[in-house]
Amino acid sequence: MLFVSKIRSHDEDPNMPTAHPAAIITGGTGGMGLATAKLMGHDHRIVLADLDRTRLDDAVRELAVAEVDATGVVCDITDKASVEQLFQRAEPAGGHVRAVVHAAGVSPHMGTAERMARINATGTVNIARAFLARAVNGDALVNVASTAGHSVPGFFVPRRAFRLAEQRPDDFEKAIVSRAKFAGRKLKPGLAYAISKNFVQWYSRYLAAEFGERGARVLSVSPGSFDTAMGRLEENHGAGALVKSAAIKRFGKPEEVAAVLAFCASEAPGYLTGVDILVDGGTKAGKEFKTARKIS
Repeated sequence: MLFVSKIRSHDEDPNMPTAHPAAIITGGTGGMGLATAKLMGHDHRIVLADLDRTRLDDAVRELAVAEVDATGVVCDITDKASVEQLFQRAEPAGGHVRAVVHAAGVSPHMGTAERMARINATGTVNIARAFLARAVNGDALVNVASTAGHSVPGFFVPRRAFRLAEQRPDDFEKAIVSRAKFAGRKLKPGLAYAISKNFVQWYSRYLAAEFGERGARVLSVSPGSFDTAMGRLEENHGAGALVKSAAIKRFGKPEEVAAVLAFCASEAPGYLTGVDILVDGGTKAGKEFKTARKIS
């Protein structure tokens, strides 16, 4: 059974009775987030999170056409109080948030190294901790990382500092920025981005046991080059070059990664946790075996 959405203003109470559990999708107005919402909306009440109220209202309108019950909530994932408010608004009276797809983030050409660390890394901690505090059996958190997290050399990854992320976020972010300086001023945001996404992959593994104690799951999905606004922004700054190395030589479609995100967040893969799933069109494989062929 499908639910028809209506647009709700930020002043309207979203805590309406529903037969479906809620699914929060951060960065929900972007290409991947919106495509995921259309798939998950058939058996979840969708709560989109974004910083822009206009974008949220536009996204809810689009979901209404697809007969998806959706609400838009303005949220700053770098602010713990804002994240807590997001979860509270997503929980109807007596209801529950069963799944979170954390797709919010920024790419290298959207800000400084400091911004990469704050939004991509600390933002992920805030979302994960808020969800873990209320997670129960059957729940799932899917963090969106990036293929960039797989390609960053180990020397640049401040792994010891990763353990500071929860208790000393300022020191944690400074460690990422400090390592990113090795790339030089021009490439600093790009390296910080890669490190921040490597952290998302690591943190999803790190949290697996705690989620498991509650019967819940957490994992990450690492997209390669996808045909979204963010992906096209990076087309001439690395994303396009990755496609040339891929087995499937094109940008991925948002619906293709959304299918993976929605499946991972569903109850079907109940034994899938603590791992990263690479959805890169065979880019990593292409680069690996291209190098191997040259050596042989």
